[in-house]
This record gives sequence, structure tokens and C-alpha cells, in this order.
Amino acid sequence: MKTLKAIIGIGVLLGIGLVVGTQTGLLFNERPRDASDWETTIVKRRDLGSSVLATGIIKPQVGAEVRVGSRVSGILKRLYVNIGDPVKKGALLSELDPTEYQAQYNQALAAREHALADREYARLDLERKRQLFEKQFSSKEEVDLAERAYRVAEARVKETEANLEYAQIQLDYTRIRAPVAGVVASIATQVGETVAASFASPTFVTIIDLDRLEVWAYVDETDIGRIEVGQRASFQVDTYPDVDFEGQVTAIYPKAEIQDNVVNYVTIVEITDSKGRTLRPEMTTTINIFLASRDDVLAVPHRALRKDDGRHHVYVLQDGQPQKRPVTAGFRGKSYTEITEGLSPQEVVILDEVE
Repeated sequence: MKTLKAIIGIGVLLGIGLVVGTQTGLLFNERPRDASDWETTIVKRRDLGSSVLATGIIKPQVGAEVRVGSRVSGILKRLYVNIGDPVKKGALLSELDPTEYQAQYNQALAAREHALADREYARLDLERKRQLFEKQFSSKEEVDLAERAYRVAEARVKETEANLEYAQIQLDYTRIRAPVAGVVASIATQVGETVAASFASPTFVTIIDLDRLEVWAYVDETDIGRIEVGQRASFQVDTYPDVDFEGQVTAIYPKAEIQDNVVNYVTIVEITDSKGRTLRPEMTTTINIFLASRDDVLAVPHRALRKDDGRHHVYVLQDGQPQKRPVTAGFRGKSYTEITEGLSPQEVVILDEVE
């Protein structure tokens, strides 16, 4: 019996404690929040900017990657460069066996010498015929034939000179030189191999001018409408993670590239400052394209700005309590929004949800 009374007594005490605790909680919840309960920020003047983030790849510019080939057929006699070698414009890269083309040049040279001798003989003969004609020892017909022979000899000299020039060009083609300055990226032919030149010149060496690179930024379709030629950009590569390279948008390709059902547009960024570092093709990049900026404007974090019935407002902390204040929002930056009307510097706005 005593045990039953003890159990009843404990239950009564627990009930009383529950009621008291509930009432205390209600009283606490009904207490108005003071300034220390709110997360706030001070309205200040700031420099705002917005940007589009994209990934990209470094590519050679048009004309910066040159595949050097052979204009004539032959056996590769010498190769003067290796992959990675820097070369200057006009530097000798390789040489074909010139024996056949040297023989053709020699034949053309001999033909020209023969033609020059024939022309000299025709010139002298024409002069004699004219002198004889003046003394009436030769007829007009003989003079005309001599003049014709001289003109034919003159034409023959021009023909042989053209053939000699062609033979010289063919001989020069056996010595393959760098058309641009750059770095040797690949070598496709080795010494001793036979090169057969046809409509498509076989590639000997590929040269890339590392000073003429650009960034292909893949911009999402949701952002491409905000990208314009001339906008400033910065990018990073994994090789130099602490370096911000500078660039400028120079072109936007009209055709989209679709990868994994994601639509991107190629935006070309010219590298304006490589910071003294060596960039290479196919390096992956992370690019920020800066859209616009506002300097020295009143701004609040995006979290502080609310919208109701199409109008913006914020909650200003006054006397420890939130007061709703209509404002006019302007430029929207990365983290802050410009406020053109409704706030003054050093006012305190609330970031928390108030309602």
C-alpha cells in the first residue's frame, strides 16, 4: 500500500514539473528578440562586380600551329631538330637527298648556257646581214631571216632561264626550313624514310608558337547571353595554381558544343598577360569572365534583400527591433546588391528571416 502511494506521489510531482516547464517555455518564446538575437550587417559603400565562371582549354591561335611538310619527293637525309627544340623562323629543320634535283638543276644550267651561245651567234649573224644589206651584198629576205633567228634564240634563252629557276626551286625544296618561330611539337618522319609528295604534303615537323595561344572557354547556355566581346577575363591553370593570368574576350562561336546533354558555347579569350610563365596547348583552365562593375556604391548582401509584390525591401534594426524599409535595388554583384534608394551608410540591416 505504501508502495502504491509512493508511485502516485512521484507521478504527481512529474506532472507538476511538466506544467511548470511548459509555461516557462511559453513565456520564453513570447519574449521579444533583442539586437543580440539578430544576424546583422552594416550598410557600407563597396566596389561591386559580377562574373561568369567557366572551364576551358588552352589552344593555339589560328596560324600558331604549323605542320611543316615537303613539296618534293625523296629520301630524308638529315633531321636537325628534336621534339621540344625551340626554332627560329627560317631555321633548317631537315634535308632530303638532293642528288636527283641537283642533276636536274645542272641540266637546266647547261641548257641555258647553250641557249646563250645560240643567241650570241644569232646576234652576230644579224649584225653581219644588216651590214651586207647596207652595202647591197645581201637581200632584205636574208636580213628578215636573221632577225627571226635572233628573236627565236632570245625566246629560247628566256625559256631556259625559267627552267633553271624552276630547277633551283625544286632543289631548294630539299632543304626544309621553319616557316614560323616556335617549339617543335612533333616529328613524323625519320632519317632514311622515303617521302612521296602528292596533292597533300607529308608532314615532317609540327611547330607551335607558344607566344600565340588563346583560351577556349566553354560557357553554359544560361550565361552566354551576358558575354560580350571586349570583356576582361582572368584564368588559372593547374600548373600555376596561385597565378591569375589575364585575358580578354575576342570572339563567341555561334555554334554550340553539346557534351553529356549540356549545351556550351565556345568563347575565345585572348591571353593579354602570361605573367612571365610558359603556357602550353591543352592545359585545362578555370576562367572568370567579368561582366560589369560598380565602384563606391551602397550595397547589402543578397540575403538582406527581400521582395514582396514586386518591390524590394530590407529590415533595418532600430531600437533593437526590425523595421521594414522599402528600397530600390540596382546592380547585382557576386555577393552584394547595390541599393540606390532607401538606405544610408552605417545603418544596420538584418540578414535573418524576420517573418
